[in-house]
Amino acid sequence: MGQSSRKWGVLVAAVVLPITGFAQAPKAAAQQWRTAHAQQILQEFNGLLSIPNVASDINNIRRNVDTLVAALERRHVAAKLLAANGANPVVYGEIKTPGAKHTIVFYAHYDGQPVTADEWEGRAPFTPATRMINGEPRIYARSASDDKAAILAQLTALDALQASQIPIKANLRFVWEGEEEAGSTNLGKVLEKYHDLLGGDVWLICDGPVDQSGRQSVVFGARGVTRLEITVYGPNRELHSGHYGNWAPNPAMMLAHLLAGMKDQTGHVLVPHFYDGVVPLSELEKQAMADAPQNEEQLRQEFGLGHTDGGGKNLLELLNEPSLNIDGMSSARTGAKSNNVIPSTAVVDIDLRLVKGLDWKTQQQRVVNYIESQGYFVADASPDKAVLITHPMVAFVRRDAGYNAVRTPMDLPIARQVIAAVASARGPVVKLPTMGGSVPLEVIEQALGTHTITVPIANYDNNQHSANENIRVQNLWDGIETMAALEAME
Repeated sequence: MGQSSRKWGVLVAAVVLPITGFAQAPKAAAQQWRTAHAQQILQEFNGLLSIPNVASDINNIRRNVDTLVAALERRHVAAKLLAANGANPVVYGEIKTPGAKHTIVFYAHYDGQPVTADEWEGRAPFTPATRMINGEPRIYARSASDDKAAILAQLTALDALQASQIPIKANLRFVWEGEEEAGSTNLGKVLEKYHDLLGGDVWLICDGPVDQSGRQSVVFGARGVTRLEITVYGPNRELHSGHYGNWAPNPAMMLAHLLAGMKDQTGHVLVPHFYDGVVPLSELEKQAMADAPQNEEQLRQEFGLGHTDGGGKNLLELLNEPSLNIDGMSSARTGAKSNNVIPSTAVVDIDLRLVKGLDWKTQQQRVVNYIESQGYFVADASPDKAVLITHPMVAFVRRDAGYNAVRTPMDLPIARQVIAAVASARGPVVKLPTMGGSVPLEVIEQALGTHTITVPIANYDNNQHSANENIRVQNLWDGIETMAALEAME
């Protein structure tokens, strides 16, 4: 249906999938369907990728929403839009199974990161292009991997199960968010408003990349995240570096000194109390990490790294520690536009990744306390001339919102079921306690009293959040098999 025939938030279908039929392995059903309908699958995928999906682009968000609801309807899935004030709609689909013992919720997001077209090869981020890389096809487009591939895999898995008459044994719910890349600022409101509709035994978070080894991973948590923007000040206008150098303080140099004191040469954060409160890994989680592939040398070669941070710890260990990262810095100009000046300001954006046991507001305050300990007056608004003259050094710190990390115990019965289902489709899986990226799992778990487990499908080298984002087509095919196995869980 198009926009003219649907009101947002209106129930548009209420059909239950058949629950009878002969038994067939979900993996075989997915392979058979994909082999017979590959071009049809890719055509639907390319059509979805062709719709721009930046969260602030309301007109195109509507186009995405209508396309996704129509896709659910074609699979005979009850579809509904979940709306809250100021929020992009959450696309919701439901399959009710009489006598079901469990309810499984599949989460993905249909919005994507903003784009800078001239950074893309071909300069068309919403015109999908297939290219051969190392002898294998990849599809290049914004959200090809993050996160429309997961949505397409869930939909296609339903096609395969229906065609093979494999019964759906659990209640299935599909929740596709439209603001994840904008920080999921309204997700909590939606979950609260539709609390009774969105509960489940587990939320399967279908986002992120598989292990760098290429093996399928199942991840039981994600880091939390929050951000700070720090601005330090020099003269109230740029000054000639010859006339005023050595006298007027240079904010770029001041900021460099401030940031240099936050970490040592191994990358260990020196901000006092930064690691206080971290919940240690269980023995089961430690064993899972020990059993996981060690990909450091492969990645070091691929990324051209002469050394790595961490003081000898491996990547998986470091993903289970909080981090302080500089996202970007700016002060005056560089290159052909450079001037011989003392800048007026210097700005840095920092992200703080959190692990279980840390609160994002507390972690922000620890950084602010450190800035104050270095002699800065910390302003909570852009300072005027009176403030700048009164204090020797001033830093304006703008604090973004954030959310905390969570970890689901690996030995829960539902966790074992998920691992077994994924293994039936993809073979031995890589089990990880924490994903490096951040997803609003805490919001989901606190609002609904459920558990979250992440089952990603994208290739690790997908250029997520950057130009030339892509999905390896084989990862898409593998993902359809994975989703079919999960959708067929009891």
